[in-house]
Amino acid sequence: MRRLPAEWEPQQAVLLTWPHPNTDWAPQLPEVEAIYVRLATLIARRQLLFVICRSDRHREDVKRRLAAAGIAPARVALAIAPSDDTWTRDHGPLTVLEADGSPRIVDFRFNGWGGKHPAGLDDRITVQLHTAGWFGDAPLEACPLVLEGGAIDSDGEGTLLAVRRTLVDPARNPGWSVARIEAELAARLGVRCCLWLDHGQLDGDDTDGHIDTLARFCAPDLICHLAPRAGATDAEAESLAAMVAELQALRRPDGSPYRLVPLPSPTRMRDPAGAPLPAGYANFLIINGAVLLPVYGDPADALAVERLAALFPDRRIEPVDCRPLIRQGGSLHCVTMQVPAGLPIPVGSAQLA
Repeated sequence: MRRLPAEWEPQQAVLLTWPHPNTDWAPQLPEVEAIYVRLATLIARRQLLFVICRSDRHREDVKRRLAAAGIAPARVALAIAPSDDTWTRDHGPLTVLEADGSPRIVDFRFNGWGGKHPAGLDDRITVQLHTAGWFGDAPLEACPLVLEGGAIDSDGEGTLLAVRRTLVDPARNPGWSVARIEAELAARLGVRCCLWLDHGQLDGDDTDGHIDTLARFCAPDLICHLAPRAGATDAEAESLAAMVAELQALRRPDGSPYRLVPLPSPTRMRDPAGAPLPAGYANFLIINGAVLLPVYGDPADALAVERLAALFPDRRIEPVDCRPLIRQGGSLHCVTMQVPAGLPIPVGSAQLA
């Protein structure tokens, strides 16, 4: 039976969709590209960096930036596919492993978080990459379900954690019942148990409660999660407190409870107009030998590093200042998508069109 690997399993690559002037990053493009170069450097030290560029000209510009950062061409794959934005976690491919270990690409639909933002180009990226040969012989499986990668978290053993309203949503999947969605997840991802949360929402989050901003598997029996922050609005505090109670009530397939570890929260951040921003530390990315942790120039950053180091003692914690990213409502995990080991991706001089 196929399965969706846990993020801590061996990886082949991490996929990034590089920012460009036609995205919402335009007003702060130099700051955001600096973060992408930092991410690229950290990723390429440990595994392949797979970058989606919007055009030939854009690819040449990205290639120069990566070379200037000292990243070897043999560590980089540069593909071309037009994009609306750069939230790769939500428009990128999900890779499952079949019973014999062979990879398969699953292409769920992406409609801009329920029609909130344009997504026509983003929704076609995975097909374009597959058609161009970037996934080698791995088959592509199209799925009619709208599902963003940030909406689910896998323990690698057939259990999925998600906030119900990010999938059971008339703006995303009109007419789909919970039972039908669970059947689709079982067929496409090998899911045997869906752990649904009905609470958990950060002020300023327009994803409707993506699980990768709230609670994450760190081992099959361990979940880290946000705790209510000091000075939070009543709505956010009540929602997070109710989420923690739900997590405490969850049980593993063998009936045992999960070990729960609370994460600190940064001080409330706001955009220039005063609107709240959904900054948090659950939006980390696990890669080979490291955990890339979003930080925000906040006193709680140090505690977050300490807490993640205890959860991942065999990995180096690499802080990345994500203040420019959070101004658009997302953070580090949101702009990345890992590819498990075993998926062949051309690199270096073997670039495809």
